[in-house]
Amino acid sequence: MTEQLSTPTRPLDKEELRALLAQILDVDVAEVTDTAHFVDELEVDSLMALEIAVQLEQTYQVKLGEKETVALKSLDDAYELLSAKLADRVSP
Repeated sequence: MTEQLSTPTRPLDKEELRALLAQILDVDVAEVTDTAHFVDELEVDSLMALEIAVQLEQTYQVKLGEKETVALKSLDDAYELLSAKLADRVSP
């Protein structure tokens, strides 16, 4: 079962997200820099991109659209998108 890492009372932690992405990609955490390009630098292919999206959805209990998934190019992109999704979830 996937552990939920962020809750309405606990904000998204960038280092936890970095560790999750490193685990999914089977790379050292140090390789997942804020701006490391998933495709060009971390050699993410389309199947791995889908795995990233699925894991992010399950872990953070959000829904990512196809356009949002395609736009994920780096840790910074993932962090910004998830932060916005989580903020929307707790807004009245």
